[in-house]
Parts: sequence; C-alpha cells; structure tokens
Amino acid sequence: MTDNGRRRSAPRLTRADLDVLPSYVPGRSPADLARELGLPEAIKLASNEVPYGPLPGVVAAVTEAATSAHRYPDMGVVALREALAEQYAVDAERIATGCGSVALADHLVRATCMPGDELLYSWRSFEAYPIIAATNGATSVRVSNDGGHGHDLTAMAAAMTDRTRMVLVCNPNNPTGTAVHRAELERFLDVVPDDVLVVIDEAYREFVTDPEVPDGLSYRDRPNVAVLRTLSKAWGLAGLRIGFLVAQPEVAAAIRKVVTPFSASVAAQAGALAALTQADEVRRRCALVVAERGRVTEAIRKLVPDVPTSQANFVWLPLGDQAVEFGRACESRGVIVRPFPGDGVRVTIGTPAENDAFLAAAEAALG
Repeated sequence: MTDNGRRRSAPRLTRADLDVLPSYVPGRSPADLARELGLPEAIKLASNEVPYGPLPGVVAAVTEAATSAHRYPDMGVVALREALAEQYAVDAERIATGCGSVALADHLVRATCMPGDELLYSWRSFEAYPIIAATNGATSVRVSNDGGHGHDLTAMAAAMTDRTRMVLVCNPNNPTGTAVHRAELERFLDVVPDDVLVVIDEAYREFVTDPEVPDGLSYRDRPNVAVLRTLSKAWGLAGLRIGFLVAQPEVAAAIRKVVTPFSASVAAQAGALAALTQADEVRRRCALVVAERGRVTEAIRKLVPDVPTSQANFVWLPLGDQAVEFGRACESRGVIVRPFPGDGVRVTIGTPAENDAFLAAAEAALG
C-alpha cells in the first residue's frame, strides 16, 4: 500500500515484448472433443503423429529404463549419439541431441544470435520459429512463401543483411508440405555468406519421395550447414522427445554446451536406441503413409484444387479466411485438424479409416 492508502500496482516481472508473442498451439485433445460431442471417440489429425503405435521393442526398452529412473541419464547421450552416427554415417562428434528438433533449433539460435541479430526464415513455416527468435532476443525476418506455398529462396537470399546470423530452411516445409529441390537449394547455399549458419530442418525427411528433394546430410561437409532431424515423426517417439542435429564438430560442441543438462531422459534414450534398430519397419510404415497421402491429396483436390504436392505426412489446404470455419466444421464431425487463421489448414495423414472420416467431413464442409 502507498502512504495515502491507495494500492500500488505490482511491478512487472516478465518481459513486455512477450505479451504480443503467440503461444505455440498443440493439437486439441481427442478425448475432450469426444466428450463435448458425446461421441465414443474423436480422430486427431492435427499434430503430424504417425498412427501405428510404438515401434517393436520400444515399450520394453522404456519399461526397463524406468527401473533406473531414480538415477540421472547419461548427459553426454553417448550410446545414442554413437548409434545415430552409425545409422547416418557421420562422426559422433558432429551430432548433438535435444528434446526434439525444436529444442535444438532454439539452442542453435541461442548459440548464434546476440540480441538484435537476425534469424531469417520463410513464412508461413513452422510456427515455433518466431517464438524461438523472440525468446532469444533475435529479430525475425520473414520472407513470404512463393505462389506454390513453398520457400522463395531467391527472395530469402535478397533479404539477408550484415545482421543475419542464421537461416532456417524447413524442407519439407511445415505446414505446407512443399519441398525445396536440389538445384535451387545449392544455388542458395552458394550465395549465403560463410559466417551465416544455414539450418536445414528435416523433421519429415523420411516421407520424401521426390528424388529432386536433396538429403540435407549430403551437405554436411559445408562448414556453415547444420541439419535437424527428429525421432518424433516417422520413428514414432513424439511422446519421448528426441531430436538430433548434424553439423561441423565445433557447432555440435557449442550446442552440447548450451543444451539443458539431462534433458534427454533415460526413457527417451532407451526408446530411441530401440527404435533405431527398426529401420525396415519405419520404411514400411512410411510407405503406408505415402500411399495414403497420395490418395487423400487426389480426393481433396476435387474440393480444393490448389492443394500443393506434399512431401511430408500431412497435406495443406490453402483455405485462407475459411480456415478456422473449416476446422470447426471438421471438429463437429469428430475430426481434429489444424487451422492456421487466414492461411490454411494442415491435415495429418492417418490410417485409411481416419482419412476416410476426414474426407467425409471435408465433403460436408466444402462440397
């Protein structure tokens, strides 16, 4: 209280600039929607999860690891880094792990950008990018997607300044599913200054079928390229949160220095090690997703003709101002999709039955 009895306003304890920062929006709970609609269950096609359950051996490995949950995990994540090194034919010293690839993107900005430095990315792209930039004090530089809903790398190159410290290339792009081809990416890499880190975010690499879309790891010998991968999507470990990056040893070492200590839990490390033994099963599951992706794309284009070709495990409906209304219409039929207000709707590829339910909802909303 003040001397005259009037209450003094509480001092602000958090940064004012965070007030205008959008929160990351997770997919809605299907259990909540089912209860709301009085349905036995609802279908979630909003978070790009693979619908086939944990890979063989993962549950057993996690269960066994839980018996040592009273002990700290290996902070160096040595066994997993060595397994990843063998899986992807890179040196373990060039690998850093984190709590999903999004955490590693955050660590990369922290390691490269001082307040006021610029983080450059295409937009619309992964919704975490502006959050990562702002919380690290970096300045977001967004370059509009091209007419095909993909990266405009020519415009991105032109947007670089002497304050640009890092560039994110999401390939395939989330949420549009579009992908940058080899020739255009290499032209872009050739003009990026040597002191700017180019991060190729390949969370959906396992679903790529277009041979013209390059594997980012083929550029691992370029000194200013880092590649992000995750085990959350194709490898089915979304609930355990393991991602990794491949970069030059000094970059990987810097990330291992700034990563939150012990952020890769004993369960996550054990589950990841078990999952990596199932590469053939991952390929089989990805083939199922790709087949359904083609079927869904062909069907939905009858309602939304300009749906772009996706190289991920989702499709993008560029519905503009209709996005939120379409999302609500799908939810009213027990199907949760991910609307981005004013832009479009991202729909994860699920099982054939789940995809049929989505297509029926879309027909009801747009037909």
